[in-house]
Amino acid sequence: MSRNLRETPAIRKSLLQLLFTGAYMKRWNDKLRPMNLVEMDKQAHKMMTAWLLFMLASRGMGEQERLTLGREIVEGGLYDYLFRLVITDIKPPVFYRIKENPEHFKLLSDWVLEQLKPRLLPLGEAFWNDFAAYWTEPETTGLARSILSAAHLYASYSEFLLIKSVNSEDEELKDIEKSFKDGLARHLHLPGVADLLSPTPGEFGRFAQLCGRLRYQTRWSQTPRIPETSVLGHMFIVAAYSWFFSLEIGFCQAGLQNNFFAGLFHDLPELLTRDIISPVKRSARAIGDLIREYEERELLSRVLTPLDQGGYQDIADRLRYFLGLDVGSEFKATCRENGVTRVMHSEELQAQANEDRLDPRDGELVKVCDSLAAFIEAYTAVRNGITSDQLQEAIWRLRKQYQQQSLVAGIHVGALLADFD
Repeated sequence: MSRNLRETPAIRKSLLQLLFTGAYMKRWNDKLRPMNLVEMDKQAHKMMTAWLLFMLASRGMGEQERLTLGREIVEGGLYDYLFRLVITDIKPPVFYRIKENPEHFKLLSDWVLEQLKPRLLPLGEAFWNDFAAYWTEPETTGLARSILSAAHLYASYSEFLLIKSVNSEDEELKDIEKSFKDGLARHLHLPGVADLLSPTPGEFGRFAQLCGRLRYQTRWSQTPRIPETSVLGHMFIVAAYSWFFSLEIGFCQAGLQNNFFAGLFHDLPELLTRDIISPVKRSARAIGDLIREYEERELLSRVLTPLDQGGYQDIADRLRYFLGLDVGSEFKATCRENGVTRVMHSEELQAQANEDRLDPRDGELVKVCDSLAAFIEAYTAVRNGITSDQLQEAIWRLRKQYQQQSLVAGIHVGALLADFD
């Protein structure tokens, strides 16, 4: 997909809120569920799996081919998510039946596009045209679509396995499970899919399973909220915000993807340590350093070393870069040249290192998006009638933090937060 990255779209409050609505969308809501399953979590697991499949599929590709494939995967994932936010409760079998009839699907897609246009058009005509074309042009069967389809099926099947045992008398279960297995079997040509399907997966499949477990960890666990959000869903929202702000700023192809995937994996250590709230981390420098040291040690022993030893050193190395392990923080802006990682301020990175060959990753931008996601979580809960000292304090602290800074990592954060009354 072609687009002038220097075009100046505008991120608005409405888009941030739209992306967050996936936290409300219940999944499997016609089945007995042992836990809350929502669209935002599923999309996070899907995109993590898509990245893993992309890493294997792009081995041996030239740099431009790899960047093009990565962009198609991220865009396709976000486009699909935005579409699903509108069609909400249409059951998958009904949706797929509609897609099989071009006339019926056009009616549905035209209506969805009409609903989304006011929210997405501020991102620019080029973005809107690409998004509309994705849903109105004949569907292709390229590598990106195949990776996204396999990742979607795997993430949904992972959810199915969570509810399978408590729905043993449901007569639909056998057909549902068969459809997942048959669908994934059609993607066995993709490296890694066989391991995802294996009852005894290797380190690749094991890591994909581990990522899905982040849905078990509830954010703000001691503060009642509506809707509740998991660490997994939060990571997806940070990734989506990072993509759209990176697009607004005009990042190169590598920077766009690095910022998205850095956002998508930024809380990965919490898989091993649980969600430790910011006041605890900031209470004393020694405590923060101790937590960081423990997170890195656990990440090394339980994730990175097994991937290295299992033949996936490229995946482990990329995770190290996304998480800023070689520079001490995932929220530092970095670039790489001749194998050396260099820390820069965000403004310097955007002005001097915004080139594919320098592999830029704007951790400061990801941090702003992390703060915006936390603000949206607290703000939405308060608007839904849930008040607590913790939520009010978080909203006040984030407003105060950014109100004196007109521009942070290229984002007008103060002005954006001012839109929220």
